[in-house]
Amino acid sequence: MGSKNKLKRFRENETFNNVIQPTRDELVNAEFSLKGHWSKNQFKNNNPVVLELGCGKGEYSVALAKKYPNKNFIGIDIKGARFWRGAKTAVEEDINNVAFLRTQIELIEYAFAENEVDEIWITFPDPQIKYKRTKHRMTNAAFLQRYKQVLKPEGIVNLKTDSEFMHGYTLGLLHGAGHEVLYANHNVYKQEGSPEDVTAIQTFYESQYLQLQKPITYIAFKIK
Repeated sequence: MGSKNKLKRFRENETFNNVIQPTRDELVNAEFSLKGHWSKNQFKNNNPVVLELGCGKGEYSVALAKKYPNKNFIGIDIKGARFWRGAKTAVEEDINNVAFLRTQIELIEYAFAENEVDEIWITFPDPQIKYKRTKHRMTNAAFLQRYKQVLKPEGIVNLKTDSEFMHGYTLGLLHGAGHEVLYANHNVYKQEGSPEDVTAIQTFYESQYLQLQKPITYIAFKIK
């Protein structure tokens, strides 16, 4: 993507009322007004809040929002030029129960209050296979604690990935730490009775992986 195109998208993001771009200072210094008030102030309702972490182009968030009009979806990514596509689609199609937050996943507990989130989706994260990169792995123990802080006690985390490594690493960590695994499958499209949310909605890259017959893995779990 050319820098001209990126700038155009950044400028357009600023005009969308479904794009929220707080500064790091706003978040960390507790000046972020939406924290604890997402449903009421952003969506103007009291519906459950669902996050998609590392939402990329935002297709999954938008598709979930269309499928579940009685839930509020928030796609989170640091790359605003990417989720511009999802935000623009939502504006064009008048989908009012989805928004996009431009921030780092590491700051999630500054953006949401305790018990504010009902569910989290992590779709196709970078598995960060190299040992030096483990601190960035989105299902490591430190990240799980961040999610636990914002999730309701019965809140669910969904991990969908094309990485067998990430799937195995996460399962091992969950079992080892005594978290509750609700569902796990290392090839959801080949398994009868896979959850519909997992197979009915596909990202652009996911459909490419499927054409290459790459297995898609899925885990649903609760953090204890």
